[in-house]
Amino acid sequence: MPGESPLNMMRPQRQRQRRIAAAGTARRPGRRLWPVALPVGVVVLLAAGWCALWYYAAGVADRTLSGWVQREAAAGRLYSCGSQTIGGFPFRIEADCTPAAAAINSTTPPFAVNARHVTFAANVYHPTLLVGDIASPLSVAAPGQPPSFVGNWSLARLTLQGLPPVPDAVSATLDGPRLDHMDSGNATAVFTADHAEFHGRIIGGSAIDNPVIEVVMSFAGATTPTVHPLLADPAQGDIDVVLTGFKDLTPKPWTERIREFQANGGKIEIKRLRIERPDAIIVGTGTLTVNANGKLDGLLRVAIAGLDQLVPKLGVDRLIGRGIDRLGGGSGQAQQGLNALDRLMPGLSGVVRDTANANVIDNLNKMGQPTEIDKKPAVLLPLNFSDGFVSLGMLPLGQVPPLF
Repeated sequence: MPGESPLNMMRPQRQRQRRIAAAGTARRPGRRLWPVALPVGVVVLLAAGWCALWYYAAGVADRTLSGWVQREAAAGRLYSCGSQTIGGFPFRIEADCTPAAAAINSTTPPFAVNARHVTFAANVYHPTLLVGDIASPLSVAAPGQPPSFVGNWSLARLTLQGLPPVPDAVSATLDGPRLDHMDSGNATAVFTADHAEFHGRIIGGSAIDNPVIEVVMSFAGATTPTVHPLLADPAQGDIDVVLTGFKDLTPKPWTERIREFQANGGKIEIKRLRIERPDAIIVGTGTLTVNANGKLDGLLRVAIAGLDQLVPKLGVDRLIGRGIDRLGGGSGQAQQGLNALDRLMPGLSGVVRDTANANVIDNLNKMGQPTEIDKKPAVLLPLNFSDGFVSLGMLPLGQVPPLF
């Protein structure tokens, strides 16, 4: 063979083959295991580390949720679960509560709230941001009594950010909410909407030292038909409010907090107000305060497009009817006063109503300043709050109940 010495070539063929095979075997390297073992080891270490991180984050999330529950208990709001489980591994931490209940003792009279199911979840990398989903129906009742209100929705989500007992931000989102007042088994819609949101965050100071709070609310397709006829038609809008005057956000009853807000010179700055109806648009800004009686004082400057559509729904005819009824020695009911006009002359109440509305619209247009909203003609008017009494220009609208 080429490369072999003459002496080697003289040896027997079989002996030479054994020497060549032995030499080849000696040169063959051993099988290496580390390319396989190293990735397996890395995966095992990562899995162990992730498990440790999940259990650590689960502990933080559990302490955070427990802290919020303890904070609410200090304010007279006691929460309880029928059964509670922790899960969500490997990427989330979830606490399930079925059913969920709350005893609200911070109000007079107290009431109880019951929900079918509540879930709070947090991500492993952010265990102090809790996201809660509440399953409907939710009922509100006096202790030991049938439900007075029942709420339903397709989605109800609550978000809490920060470490208890001082939150950094709170938000709530509702899809398809409906709140019914229950009376002897009959349900009357109090509030309905396609969508509603609430967001609150601290924009100045801190939760323990003179916090400045911004609250942003928005809604779409919202109605509150039992509050006022004007609110019976679907509306959409948003409001941006800044609250200054709170000393801190430590747990305390609502009335005590508002009294403190009033004594500290608290202000409700409405930075943006916009409400859209099918027939009108309202925008406004202004500042309100709370007086020593717990009632609102202040002034909003509101621009209204479609004033002629709104005035007939503000209840001018009811004011006229009450006045006529009182003059006639009646019971003070608006419809009785208008019926009295129709008894004098059929259809007279309608003429009075239309005339009164036309006069009010004309006077408000003269009193206000012309402006535009979305390139639509509008009028700018003062919306006054005086000891809780509300009036649009010279037109009385009603009374806001005291806040404490």
